[in-house]
Amino acid sequence: MSASEEELPFFVYGTLRSGGRNHAAHLAGRCADVRPAVLDGAALHEGPGFPYAVLDATPGRRIVGELITVRPGAYAGALAALDLLEECQADGTGLYVRQRMAVRTAVPGGRRDAWVYLAGPDAEARLRERPALIASGDWADR
Repeated sequence: MSASEEELPFFVYGTLRSGGRNHAAHLAGRCADVRPAVLDGAALHEGPGFPYAVLDATPGRRIVGELITVRPGAYAGALAALDLLEECQADGTGLYVRQRMAVRTAVPGGRRDAWVYLAGPDAEARLRERPALIASGDWADR
C-alpha cells in the first residue's frame, strides 16, 4: 500500500461533517467512529457553497471539524469517493490536495494523523490573494 493510500481517518470540516449534504452522500453507513477534532495551523475560507482549508501559521489559527474513521471493508470505496468529490488529482493539481496531517481530538494528548483535503494550488493562490476567511474556523458557525 502506498503512503497516499494508507488507511488513515479523515479530518472533515465542511459539507462532509455529520449532517452535511456530502456526509449523507459519501460517508453515511461507512463510519466506524466520528469525533470532534481540530486542525491547528490552517485557516478556513469560504468557497462558493463549500469551504477550503489553507495552511496558515498565524498564531491561534485553526479549523474545527470531525475526525472520521471509516469501518473496515469500506475504506477503499470511501477514499475513492472523497478523492472524486474533492477533485483530488495524483499530480497535486486538483481542486483539493489530500495531505497527511496531525489533528487534535478532545482526548488528553489526543493527536492523530489523518487525511486532510487542503485547497489545491489554484484555489490556494486565489485565496491568498483575495482571502475569504471564516474567522471562527468553523463552517457551521460562519
